[in-house]
Amino acid sequence: MEAITLHDKHFSPYITSDEIKTDVKKLAERLFSDYGHTTPLFIGVLNGSFIFMADLLREYPGPCEVSFVKVRSYSGTQSSGTVTEVIGLSDRVKDREVVLIEDIVDTGNTMVALHNIFEGHEPAGLKVATLFFKPEAYKQNIPVDYVAREIQNQFIVGYGLDYDGLGRNLPHVYKIIES
Repeated sequence: MEAITLHDKHFSPYITSDEIKTDVKKLAERLFSDYGHTTPLFIGVLNGSFIFMADLLREYPGPCEVSFVKVRSYSGTQSSGTVTEVIGLSDRVKDREVVLIEDIVDTGNTMVALHNIFEGHEPAGLKVATLFFKPEAYKQNIPVDYVAREIQNQFIVGYGLDYDGLGRNLPHVYKIIES
């Protein structure tokens, strides 16, 4: 892994694809342990979660259903503080076990907005699973139920995460090099 440049920013190697694969497998096992007796509805939060969710579900050995919602909260390398619902919820979630699949949880603003949206649909249970969690940045009181990996409060790209549209396709994760 070598350093990369996306737009005007430089990034150094941070987490390898093999490390991610191990984290994803462990998380799938934890989810199956808790939901293997049901048919949960896994709802990916787009765009960032698409690679993580695909790999997670390939590791999940039980029956499940899949859907997506799309929200936006980032501009460049900073959270805008405002969450915009881009594509809304279309599947019936009432009385279902729902697990929201996030690529990363940092400030928690997206999680609050999603909880507000989903609670109105009366799921039997609503949990959050994320690949990456930044506890230093988290400002909310909604629990993050399943965390594959805690990371420092720094901007990262790769494995679904982007910087202004670039970097989602990278198999490894890179952290920004602060100037």
